[in-house]
Amino acid sequence: MSEQQPDVRWAPIPPKPNNRGRIWVIVGLSVLALVIVGALLFFLLPRGGAPEPTPTPSASPSPSASPTASSTPTPSATPEAPETPVNTPPPPVDPDLATFRTQVTPRLDDAGTGLGFIADASSKEEAASIVEQLQIDAQQLSDVVPPSSIEAQWRDAVSTYSARLENLRTAGTGSGAAAAVESAQRALDELRAVIGS
Repeated sequence: MSEQQPDVRWAPIPPKPNNRGRIWVIVGLSVLALVIVGALLFFLLPRGGAPEPTPTPSASPSPSASPTASSTPTPSATPEAPETPVNTPPPPVDPDLATFRTQVTPRLDDAGTGLGFIADASSKEEAASIVEQLQIDAQQLSDVVPPSSIEAQWRDAVSTYSARLENLRTAGTGSGAAAAVESAQRALDELRAVIGS
């Protein structure tokens, strides 16, 4: 008996699906992404090289300066020295005596009060703490710009007062301290006399 052969029938091959729409969507999205990346790079990356520095109002123009000289310096050229340094602060204004007196009088008053406290100090540590504050105030008095008419006398008087405070700091308490307080008080009175206070 012979085996039955299956009847083979070929089914028709279905047509390929149309992918043109998908391809155009992918191409369109790719182009859009490239445009967005290009726009971002255009706006985010610096253009035109380094910005040229703007001239400062205090710098005086030199006759040989040109707009392109700062962007492309030549190593062989000898730079000209500026007429005035750009970062130099203006000279301090000479204050009048009344203004100066107003500035320094509160510290001089505090110094007189502090010297009185030293005479009543109960320990060497307390006296040293007061003297330390007086020395800080003396340094601040030295930093204030005096009128030129009394500058030399003021600087000498502040220096003398500072030296008397140093003597007072090392004197401690007792009779030595009393003499040092009197000496510092006289130096303080000389400071007041310089400013007519």
